[in-house]
Amino acid sequence: MEILDLPFMQRALLAAFLVGITAPAIGIYLVQRRQALMGDGIGHVALTGVGLGFLLNTSPVWTATAVCVLGAVVMELIRSYGKARGDIALAMLFYGGMAGGVMLMSLSSSGSSANLTTYLFGSITTVSQQDLVAICILAAFVVLTTLGLRRQLFAICQDEEFARVTGLPVRLLNLLVAVTAAVTVTVAMRVVGLLLVSALMVIPVAASQQIARSFATTFAMAVAVGVLVTLSGTVTSYYVDVPSGATIVLMAIGVFIALTVVATPLARRRADRTAGAERCTLAPEADVQV
Repeated sequence: MEILDLPFMQRALLAAFLVGITAPAIGIYLVQRRQALMGDGIGHVALTGVGLGFLLNTSPVWTATAVCVLGAVVMELIRSYGKARGDIALAMLFYGGMAGGVMLMSLSSSGSSANLTTYLFGSITTVSQQDLVAICILAAFVVLTTLGLRRQLFAICQDEEFARVTGLPVRLLNLLVAVTAAVTVTVAMRVVGLLLVSALMVIPVAASQQIARSFATTFAMAVAVGVLVTLSGTVTSYYVDVPSGATIVLMAIGVFIALTVVATPLARRRADRTAGAERCTLAPEADVQV
């Protein structure tokens, strides 16, 4: 295939593959915790890191990672301590992060509105070799964390109090989830953009939940959907000449709609079987009462 002969598309496809794995892998824990929009908030903060990278003439991926991790820790501390004005503090953090990124980008000699747009909405064909190395390292951390600690992370996402009683370090694990989400944002920002990264964390998980009935199956299906839409979206954006981030997210929404349509009759059939089994169970009891 012609597309595989181009070095920049080879880097783009590898980056898309890694993002397709990592975003749903951490996204499933955020959905379980009802923090589906956490990635969106971290994306706002990441813009300051991107602007800092341009100002210091260093890799925006690494500076964005550092700023994102710091922002995610602050977000988790605000959430865990449950302060009355926590929502105001988070709003200031999110919008301050975006404003700081725009300001730092404007102060940088190498920054421009074009650079800003590529990080906000993604520009997968501009992934450099240096970016790819950083993405591979960060993706490895996300995969090892979400798979290696899946039982512990699932426990705190389902019931923090029960997890605390069993002896799990709940606060440390909560911080780890936040840090992993922050790392995932920086992994995905070159592919789908900071404003759309949250969608790739949430939509594949939501789509898989329409069919799957267990956590393990949902996890596997979400990753499969993530890889499918990122790779197909990247190829489509190359041939049709459209933005990669928007294409990937729209494809993910399309998969969600398709699985929802398929799942509706299956759910109705399961409900009918359950109702029939309950009637069969109650029938002998009714005969005895008569």
